[in-house]
Amino acid sequence: MTKSKSSPDKMAAGFPPGTFGRIDASLDLAETRTDFIRDAVERELKRRERAVNLREAQKKPC
Repeated sequence: MTKSKSSPDKMAAGFPPGTFGRIDASLDLAETRTDFIRDAVERELKRRERAVNLREAQKKPC
């Protein structure tokens, strides 16, 4: 079953003590913790996907 675009995936996650303070100290004026975490996850996913694609490309014979 797929979710509609109006219903985002949700997940509860625990963070080490002090993490929210560090996030709050680095936020831009109109940015929320949710924005920060969403952007950080998206950047990390893209980084990992590039790494997987690079490994797969290196496996292919020339």
